[in-house]
Amino acid sequence: MKTPLKLSTFQIGSPVKRGQGLRIGTTRRPPRGVPKARYKRDGYFDVWLPAIAPSAELLSRLKRRDADDPEVLKKFFDTNERELLATAEGRQTIEFLAQVAARTTISIGCFCEAESRCHRSRLYKIIQRHAPRLKAQPKRKAA
Repeated sequence: MKTPLKLSTFQIGSPVKRGQGLRIGTTRRPPRGVPKARYKRDGYFDVWLPAIAPSAELLSRLKRRDADDPEVLKKFFDTNERELLATAEGRQTIEFLAQVAARTTISIGCFCEAESRCHRSRLYKIIQRHAPRLKAQPKRKAA
């Protein structure tokens, strides 16, 4: 059985909500024209982690296609997951986030308005799949 994670998603730029914990920006590029010192203060995110964002090439390909087409989105999500898990850095980052979310609340965010069309929806599922396994509690001997 897997450990339940304290994991949620958010749209970057939306007001901070109670219980979101550490807000992690998962975008390829940081907010335009916003100094790093203002990311947290202005409610964008607490930390920016582009290592788990879709590649620039993949985003470019998506922009040339019809992102409203479910088949295009599925291919985008599948390719993004393959790219992410193809490298040790990507796998280790996902494992790290799953371990952190097993212990404390974190939220992953992107600029996209519609979560169903955003990589954060798939990223959420990927992190969930990497949740640590619960260890069986040792049986106590009767005294």
